[in-house]
Parts: sequence; C-alpha cells; structure tokens
Amino acid sequence: MATWLEGHIVERTVWTDTHFSLRIACARPDFIAGQFIRVALDIDGERIARPYSCVNSPAADGFEIFFNLVPSGPLSRPLSTLQIGDTLWVSDRCNGLLTLQEIPDTARDLWLIATGTGVGPFLSILHTAETWQRFDQVILAYGVREAPQLAYSAMIDQLCQNHSNLHFIPCVTQQAPDSAYAGRVTQALADGQLEARAATTIGTDSHFMLCGNTAMIRDMTTALKQRGLKKHLRREPGHISSEKYH
Repeated sequence: MATWLEGHIVERTVWTDTHFSLRIACARPDFIAGQFIRVALDIDGERIARPYSCVNSPAADGFEIFFNLVPSGPLSRPLSTLQIGDTLWVSDRCNGLLTLQEIPDTARDLWLIATGTGVGPFLSILHTAETWQRFDQVILAYGVREAPQLAYSAMIDQLCQNHSNLHFIPCVTQQAPDSAYAGRVTQALADGQLEARAATTIGTDSHFMLCGNTAMIRDMTTALKQRGLKKHLRREPGHISSEKYH
C-alpha cells in the first residue's frame, strides 16, 4: 500500500501549450538522480497516479517534474491546470535504475539520449558532482519535434558553460534552427553526426542512457547493438541503460 505525502505547487512553467513543469514543495523522500516519483490527484473520488522523473538535483528542496499532455491520459491535463498553492500528492519513495550507480566503472564517455520529456532525469544527473568526477566526456542529445519544445535550454546552456566536457546536441525534426541537427536522434547516430558533433567516437568505453518514447529506445538500442554494444544488466554489465514509463 502506497503512502502519500501532501505537496503544494510553488512554481509552474508553461513551455508550450502541451509541455509543462511543476515544482512541488513537500516533505519528500530522498532520491538518487535519475529516479522517478509517483504523483497523484484525486479525480472523481479516485486517486490517479503516474510516474514522473525528478528533474531537480537530489540536493534541492522538493521535487520538479516535466510532463506533456497525453491525449488519452487521465492525469496530465488536470496536472497542467494546477496553479501555485494548489495541492497534489507524491509517493513516499522514489524508484528507477536509470542512475549513475548502475553504470559500470569501465565507462569513460556518458551518452544521455532523450526525446521529449525524457530529458528530465538527465537534467538531475547533470546537476550531480559524480557526473563530472567519473566521465571524460558527457553528451546530451535531446530530440523534439519543434524547437520551442526544447525545454530547459537556458539551464542546459549554463551547464555547458560550467563544464567544457559537456556536449549538447539538440535534434529537431520540424523547422530545426541552425544550431540543431535537423532530424531524429536515431538519424544523427546513423549518419555519424552524433559522434561528429560530440567530437567523440562510440566504443566499448561508452555508456548510453536512453529515456523517451518507445520507438526511439527500441531503434537506438538496435543500432547500438549493431555497433557492438549490449544491453546493461546487473548480472551482465553492458553499455545501454533505458527507462520508459509506457
């Protein structure tokens, strides 16, 4: 039986008409960067809950979640209408294995591959000291349909200024700005642009963390396996870790 903690909205960001962030004040449980928490609202007499990655650093207060409207989803639209001061519920524990602690010590380059709101856990990871202590190069590839959906761009720009070994590769499929790769992140891997833009070669000392839509995770995993990498399991260390919620 889940135990629920009461939370209150203290900040609301509208990135587009379909993408939102909420910062939540609550007596939260500890979490590891990359994990997710369940968030709930009481709707028509039922407590509806869904998992959302924690965007903020574990050292920060409360939680921040980043989400998009799901046409058939019962929770995302009510969440998007919440205002500062409104109440919601969060679970008393966090879960998920998309964390640095799960990555083998042999990894030298960290590739963070996200589509849409899947960038959330990677933002949390990028705000931890361990990331910069462990890896020679860190590459964040962030795929969206349209440039306005590249949420947290200012935060990512600041991270790039703070860390010279962070390479940011935005991938935009529709009307991509000059600074972005014009196409899907899987295309950028196939045509060599991921490696070219990161000035880094993919090899067995690379570790990929994938978070986003199911098709991207499937196609990226298949392509990386063709390059000699394999899925990471605790019982059999590899090079590809993933998280998906649907």
